[in-house]
Amino acid sequence: MIRRLKSAASPVYGSAKPRVAWRPPLNARRSLYRGRVVDLGMEAVCLPDGRTLELEVVRHPGGAAVVALNAQHEICLLRQYRHAGGGWLWELPAGKLEPGEAALTTAQRELEEEAGLRAVHWQALANVLTTPGFCDEAIHLFLARELHTVPVQHQEHECIEVHWFPFTAALAMAQRGEIRDAKTLLGLFYTATYGADHTP
Repeated sequence: MIRRLKSAASPVYGSAKPRVAWRPPLNARRSLYRGRVVDLGMEAVCLPDGRTLELEVVRHPGGAAVVALNAQHEICLLRQYRHAGGGWLWELPAGKLEPGEAALTTAQRELEEEAGLRAVHWQALANVLTTPGFCDEAIHLFLARELHTVPVQHQEHECIEVHWFPFTAALAMAQRGEIRDAKTLLGLFYTATYGADHTP
């Protein structure tokens, strides 16, 4: 079961017409590096003002992250070692989309593998871009309720500890700067704004 949030449309300032999504035409892409996670290339694009130039762009399949709340209104946070991030970080259970995989399927798989949890009720919170200046990675955020435990299945490259905090305590951690991971901060924000008191 999945529920999608309803929200007011964002205003378009300075125009009476609705904003139309625009994507620059891709004239050419020259691959520089293709790895297990990312694809880095030089892309020739035409800007809205007519100029053309080459941009370094990282293509990423995207991912899904889960705000898992139990009956005591506690949130599951992972303490995870991230080499690129400089050490240990507090994060939501999350992972990369596999080819052709729905975001909800990714979220359900990662919640089970990383946190050892399954959820009955799912709510879509948001779809956010992580670093749009050079990367197209999008993270789908979900709220998961009515949880049941299953065995964890951590991957070989993962170094993860599973912790539970009262949701208000997690918000306080974010305010103190103890949570720095962007998807986790956004998950807390959307849950506090729209979903924390939602009754499935």
